[in-house]
Amino acid sequence: MTQESIQSLVNNPTKTQAVTTADKVFEQIQYAIVEGHIAAGSKISEPELAKQYQVSRSTLREALNRLEKCHLIHRKANVGSRVVECTVQGLLEIYLVREALEGMACRLAAASMTDQEISDLQDVLTTHGNSQSVQQGVAYYQEEGDLDFHYRVIQGSHNQQLINILCGELYHLVRMYRCQFGMNSPRASRAFIEHQAILTAIADRDGELAEMLMRRHIAASRKNIENKLQLEGKL
Repeated sequence: MTQESIQSLVNNPTKTQAVTTADKVFEQIQYAIVEGHIAAGSKISEPELAKQYQVSRSTLREALNRLEKCHLIHRKANVGSRVVECTVQGLLEIYLVREALEGMACRLAAASMTDQEISDLQDVLTTHGNSQSVQQGVAYYQEEGDLDFHYRVIQGSHNQQLINILCGELYHLVRMYRCQFGMNSPRASRAFIEHQAILTAIADRDGELAEMLMRRHIAASRKNIENKLQLEGKL
């Protein structure tokens, strides 16, 4: 992956190229929810959103249906739609699921990723390593999609069921939780080093080691979050 293509992805807040109006609205609202511009737990007003995005109610409802499938909103008959709440229990449950499924994805990636995919992933890590926040060890925030190390590894598993779950159903919910609970972490530099070790295992085609390193990496992130929440009196 060239630096030009990486920068192009950085400048684009959504991964996919919107095809229809519903696609575009879905991506815009999805981004707004994940980044907190639409607050967690807030009630969704269809008339207001339709006016804001200048679309019909039917187009908006199509987008909301897709957001529900991504677990970013929940809808009740005769009540309406509401953005999901980010709870501590929900966060920890997601990390346990990620530990198991991304470990599996990593093992499969070691066998399935092409040499070009591995080279592209190294380019992504190089870009991450050049980030001032990572170098200073204060934060490790990754852009979504192809600029996200975990996303690339999951795609590299070439297992469509894992991709559907981790890059579809759960992906943006995970990112929402990351934004909600903050990015600053004493693990920023450590997490980057762990990514490098995972990539080395994948490049060596050592699936067993790659899976173990990924599981340890996600478990360490979960422990870090638990410690942070305990200090804040939230756990």
